[in-house]
Amino acid sequence: MRIAFYAPLKAPTHPTPSGDRRMARLLMAALRHAGHRVDLACTFRSWDDGGRPGRHRRIADLGSRQGQREERIYLAADLDPGLFDAVLAERVAALVDAGHPQPGLATVLVGEDPASAVYVRNKGIQTREAGMASWEHRLPAETAQADLLALIETLNHDPAVHGILVQLPLPAHMDAEAVINAIDPAKDVDGFTIGNVGLLGTGQRAMVPCTPLGCIMLLKDRLGDLSGLDAVVVGRSNIVGKPMAQLLLAENCTVTIAHSRTRDLAAVCRGADILVAAVGRPRMIRGDWIKRGATVIDVGINRIAEDGRTRLVGDVDFDSAARVAGAITPVPGGVGPMTIACLLANTLTACCRANGLAEPDLTGAA
Repeated sequence: MRIAFYAPLKAPTHPTPSGDRRMARLLMAALRHAGHRVDLACTFRSWDDGGRPGRHRRIADLGSRQGQREERIYLAADLDPGLFDAVLAERVAALVDAGHPQPGLATVLVGEDPASAVYVRNKGIQTREAGMASWEHRLPAETAQADLLALIETLNHDPAVHGILVQLPLPAHMDAEAVINAIDPAKDVDGFTIGNVGLLGTGQRAMVPCTPLGCIMLLKDRLGDLSGLDAVVVGRSNIVGKPMAQLLLAENCTVTIAHSRTRDLAAVCRGADILVAAVGRPRMIRGDWIKRGATVIDVGINRIAEDGRTRLVGDVDFDSAARVAGAITPVPGGVGPMTIACLLANTLTACCRANGLAEPDLTGAA
């Protein structure tokens, strides 16, 4: 039997919390174990910066049955870190109950950028909700780079701190690369240091950048084994595009990295079973660029003015893409929340590695 399971599954700190995540997950697991096909049907509501309800979004899974086109909501919340949180918190609690150190994440914010301040605050809330220790270091914008480097060095040698995150962008007088590479690679939970980039590129154990890691989790949850699939990554940034390609290669995909100078970019995209958009241009990728049935991961987040107000859109034109894609992530509410979830997962992994413990298996949490 095919069952549509409705559960909003919002976080307890959400302006309108609802849904019992753990109970929903247990019910869905029981139904699947009994041989039923279960799709989690959920409509997401985004919230603007002022806390006002925004436009409803969803992940659509488009297919066909008995020759007729069918549209259904596909695992929108199941691909959200809401279902990841409970498993992560259980792993942290089990670690601490066994007498091991509590995982700890230190974030560093330089300056008063409003968006960065909100992001750092939310990271702190979610870190504590997961049962981890959290420290926030807020420095004035005029802080000397030498003072920031001294703080990082202190955190590098603090055994209670397992993850260090320096919030970007930094003030103009600072060298971001020098600051990031001052972080101990073992505590680099963003995966941006040269050491971790090199380890990832050579297929060794590394701290994986959070956004690409979240994308891979979404893809494996949706598709299972990715071996042999044709994947196109549009964008070649060090933060998303390049590590995304490395992770897809590790899953035995055939990978193409496309960019602004790729010839006939639309044709390249149409050849993809998996299309990852991370180019930073609003609605650049249209529905006629997408192979019917392809899985589309939209990493882009762009603020545009439309109908007298501003709104967030992705690099993919969602409305036209949803008519042909097999599954597509929305913006906002798709990849973005997975980034913070994977940041916490990396912190837990760093704690386990630092203490010679087996790394946690969180693959079933996505």
